[in-house]
Amino acid sequence: MYATLFVLGIRRWSAYRTAAFGAAFTNCVFGLIRSAVMLAVVATAGGTLGGYDQATTATYVWLGQALAGPISLFGWGELAQRIRSGDIAVDLARPVDPMLSFLAADLGRATFSLLPRGIPPLLVGALVTGLALPHVPGPYLLGALSVAIASALSFACRWLVNLSAFWLLDLRGPMTLYLVLSNVLCGLVVPVRWFPHWLAVLASATPFPSLLQAPIDVLTGKAGAATVLTQALWLVGLLVLGRLVFALGARKLVVQGG
Repeated sequence: MYATLFVLGIRRWSAYRTAAFGAAFTNCVFGLIRSAVMLAVVATAGGTLGGYDQATTATYVWLGQALAGPISLFGWGELAQRIRSGDIAVDLARPVDPMLSFLAADLGRATFSLLPRGIPPLLVGALVTGLALPHVPGPYLLGALSVAIASALSFACRWLVNLSAFWLLDLRGPMTLYLVLSNVLCGLVVPVRWFPHWLAVLASATPFPSLLQAPIDVLTGKAGAATVLTQALWLVGLLVLGRLVFALGARKLVVQGG
């Protein structure tokens, strides 16, 4: 059943091919801007900064642009809309777990996004700045697992934010706060390794570095199985928390009209 929902997630998002390629074009443009700025920062710092030289910095930027779409580092409010409209009552009446069904569909979205939104930024990066990638298969195999966990972890985070609609109804405030915190602490703006010590400690106490910094580190060979294990532990913890919070919200749910 969940495999079917996964396939339906792929089919749903593959219907918007033009939007996907438009998003890829945007990612490429922002990749050019970010790489220019970050390479200038590294050059000003003397050629290396936080363990990154020119080549590895450019690689970090382009991998980040390639993964931002599949991992979904931006907003999602479908669950909150269903809570606000009362359609969540239909989900509760179905003989499937709502959280797992949404997760399966979201993983389908992530799988489809890998090609139209992930490949173009890497091709542009390889042509413009070059990419410093491993020459052995190990980091790519472990990296594929890391990206899959990061995509599921991103869903778990967004699921928890959407659950605030049970109490607040309006998602705009919580989602804006989540996007600001997650986009900074995950390493989308600059690598977490560039953070001052106090901010790096703060980031390590959250799941956000496991969304982007971790899969990039694994894919580039800077991290290994221990990092993937950390991602998995965050994923299990947040999914359990998401189930508990959903149960609390469903217990207080009142749908208009009865």
